[in-house]
Amino acid sequence: MEQTTQSVKPTVKHKSFDFHTEISWLGGKAGHLSSEGKPQFRVASPPEFKGEAGVWTPEDLFVAAIESCVLMTFSTFAHHRKLNLISYESAADGKLEFVDGSYRFTTVTLKPKIRVGSSDEIGKAEKILESAHRKCLISNSVCARIIIEPEIVSAS
Repeated sequence: MEQTTQSVKPTVKHKSFDFHTEISWLGGKAGHLSSEGKPQFRVASPPEFKGEAGVWTPEDLFVAAIESCVLMTFSTFAHHRKLNLISYESAADGKLEFVDGSYRFTTVTLKPKIRVGSSDEIGKAEKILESAHRKCLISNSVCARIIIEPEIVSAS
């Protein structure tokens, strides 16, 4: 009798994480957003949708989530790759459009300004940013197109 061997691929067990928030309605188009152990803050509909000016909106938080995730992912990768990161600042623009009967974000453009220790590290920073863009879990969780238009310079 002939024996066959089948290769069994080991399964990699990935962790899963839960994040919890709570919101309480304040009347009108506003609420207090909170999460255990973190300060609560007011959120409201934007003025474009008959909401409040000067208050964080779900739309702001959406764009900020993408922008901050790219920064956190980039800084983690930069640390692991020993990039001499001097500074990282960014601006982001989210384009909200009426598509197929409802509003949705179609693009979010990030414009990071990254300063590294030497001109030799500019290419390394570009590669790390490309990787951070691909691996950002928030970017990977949305259907909007994420565009990165970096400016990377050296301190020297």
